[in-house]
Amino acid sequence: GFFALNSPAGVVYSRGGSFRISGAGQLSTAEGYTLRNTRNNGQPIVVDPAQPFTVDREGIVRQNGQEAGQIEVGNFQDAARSLTKLGNSYFSSGTAPATAATGLAVRQGALEQSNVPVADAAIRLVGVMRQFEMLQRAMTVGAEMNKRAVDEVSRTT
Repeated sequence: GFFALNSPAGVVYSRGGSFRISGAGQLSTAEGYTLRNTRNNGQPIVVDPAQPFTVDREGIVRQNGQEAGQIEVGNFQDAARSLTKLGNSYFSSGTAPATAATGLAVRQGALEQSNVPVADAAIRLVGVMRQFEMLQRAMTVGAEMNKRAVDEVSRTT
């Protein structure tokens, strides 16, 4: 799923889940895009910054036993075709409507990370680069040998 956010350009989506409380008490991104509240027509979720709050698996935000709102999480039938990239971590849906994401769990205090081990990927990349360089050298040597053979044949005839 994608978190739905209010931005100056309209509704945008992000998989980044690092949010903070703005000066106005709204749950927002570092850029100031506010989380949309499904219970209040997409208005920002407002909490008291001086009080603790909780977020349950369904994305419902509670503070002092009261519900402050529910985080809007959308999904797209074909995200690769439906979404247009905006910057590093935001997407625009254009005219493609988002559907409510199902079968997911929102976890407070946890950030989803890439499932690719960075060190292993870097080691494999170096190995592939070395193989490429070896093959490139072999092709260069082969081309030079062919050129010499053609030169030698042309001299003898």
